[in-house]
Amino acid sequence: MRRIADYALLGDCHSAALVGRDGSIDWACFPRFDAPAVFCRILDARRGGSFGVSPEGPFTATRAYVEDTNVLATTFTTSRGVLEVVDCMPVSPGASGGTSVSTRHALLRRVRCLDGEVRVRAVVAPRFEYGAFVPRVRLTSWRTAEVVGGADALWIAATHPLMAHESALRARWTLRAGDEAWIEAAWTPSFVERVPTDAPGPADFRRRLEDTLTFWRTWIGRCEYTGEHARAVRRSALTLKALTYAPTGALVAAPTTSLPEELGGSRNWDYRFTWLRDASLTLISLLVLGYREEADAFRYWLRRTSAGRAEDVQIMYGIQGHRLMPEVELSHLSGHAGSRPVRIGNGAVKQLQLDVPGELLEATWLYARAGGPVTPSNWAFLSGLVEEVCRRWRLPDQGLWEMRDAPRHFIHSKLLCWVALDRGLRLARERGLPVPLVRWAREREALRRYLMECAADGWFPQSRGSDVADASTLLVPALGFLPLAHPLVRGTVRRVRERLESGGLLYRYLAPDGLSGGEGAFLLCSFWLVDVLAHEGRREDAEVLLSRLLGLANDVGLYAEEAVPLTGEALGNFPQAFTHMALVSSCAQLSAVHALEQRRPPEQPRDFAAVALEHLLESRGRLGREAAAALPWPLEPDAVATH
Repeated sequence: MRRIADYALLGDCHSAALVGRDGSIDWACFPRFDAPAVFCRILDARRGGSFGVSPEGPFTATRAYVEDTNVLATTFTTSRGVLEVVDCMPVSPGASGGTSVSTRHALLRRVRCLDGEVRVRAVVAPRFEYGAFVPRVRLTSWRTAEVVGGADALWIAATHPLMAHESALRARWTLRAGDEAWIEAAWTPSFVERVPTDAPGPADFRRRLEDTLTFWRTWIGRCEYTGEHARAVRRSALTLKALTYAPTGALVAAPTTSLPEELGGSRNWDYRFTWLRDASLTLISLLVLGYREEADAFRYWLRRTSAGRAEDVQIMYGIQGHRLMPEVELSHLSGHAGSRPVRIGNGAVKQLQLDVPGELLEATWLYARAGGPVTPSNWAFLSGLVEEVCRRWRLPDQGLWEMRDAPRHFIHSKLLCWVALDRGLRLARERGLPVPLVRWAREREALRRYLMECAADGWFPQSRGSDVADASTLLVPALGFLPLAHPLVRGTVRRVRERLESGGLLYRYLAPDGLSGGEGAFLLCSFWLVDVLAHEGRREDAEVLLSRLLGLANDVGLYAEEAVPLTGEALGNFPQAFTHMALVSSCAQLSAVHALEQRRPPEQPRDFAAVALEHLLESRGRLGREAAAALPWPLEPDAVATH
């Protein structure tokens, strides 16, 4: 059985594919992340379909991304020779510039013999619509073929002979040192016709690979991180960019569905959608690396998707902006490692999660501090979100972790409601924007009192009146609600570590949540602990934990959502934007925290992400020391315009 960590990501900023260590592409969706899978062997070895290229017979394999790209190179060593397979989803800069990306909706594979002689085996066996049926396979020439069924078609072009056999395309090529072969599978709707004479040849394939290498190197060349963990940060940044849907600027939580949080378990969810929370936090992490264009694109997508109506904002959307994503179980698939059910769609879409406005206000406030504009229409939408918080913060909700049992008064949700009010007031002060000062300030103070009452036992539990520890309460200091030195913060950090830490990693919580089965340690939460340790001045402890987390990446630097604490085994959808976002954020904060301690003692509240952003701007000469040090905390309400 292939493990989740055995896969590497290929992406074209429209869709994604996963390729295993053995050269088999076992997951791919076209033409979008959320489209029905063309290959999904990762969810069913018998029915799912795959696209394999590897040597015949025994081999060992090593792999790595071509430096500063999302192009993968796998080296296979056999008893008779060495074979290299280079894989990509071809891309080039879009005609409209900015964040636009042109794609061929294709998987391109270059096969080259580096030494000796290697017998190569290629098998292209698509199974459209998540393996629901076997498509028709037909050769159209000695080196081209079509695979068609339902709404989909794949057009196969190679430089060496192909043959059709048992509902698949197969090939066996003998390559000697210096020889190379190419094979491409390109998607179109099934009604499109292509003629063999138009099929690409070696020169076309080489140009597409070179364009793809250039695209990724140009994009990562804008990364402004210069700390000691540059390799991991750059890989995470490239991964996050690959998970961005270029036509709209939306960002998927992960490119897969139903990879289990417990092997053999039922906690299997579809993550190929845009959670406003995840996207906001991810864009903050890209912002601290110097990528403002991605934030601009996301803000435009959100404004169009929500129609500018704060009262209608959902917690998540499809990447094209659609609001309905009914949750359906695919009973014909056995699931990864027998983990059933396999789900598409996500039933959490209509949950009440009160933290979302706070995430959006936090992201906008940081965006504004980086020099981004806040237009009157932006402010109308944002102030509407704050008004929704004023109206609803006293309600129970399903929380950050999308509980599927009774709603509760989660501390994290109330904290982010406070953030929405606080950052709304800050934005108004810094940009001279109109705001109902008295009412917002009154509600913010009411939320502060409410949260402080929730910590009556000396620490912040998961929800009001409970005795359950939750790693999300580590954000109490990270979002500037209380200083790190406050007794309630110290008590909370101590209780979270006592109850949730295992093998140096944190579970998000250990309590009933309306679902059966268990899950692994949540990597995002462990990065939150890195941040707390760093800002407490415990740099050595923070570096030790960060080193442990960096060691959990797979061989090409990718992370799932969760890990088994004792073994490090990856669990959950893969690769996970939340985890890569957290890695970027933690590394950026570690680079900033030493300079911070010289100016702002830990007895003062601080926004951790703002610290990292200010450090970046200051290091680039775009923010003076006095401006960086002058961030007022707490905000004095008389500095805000009123209406």
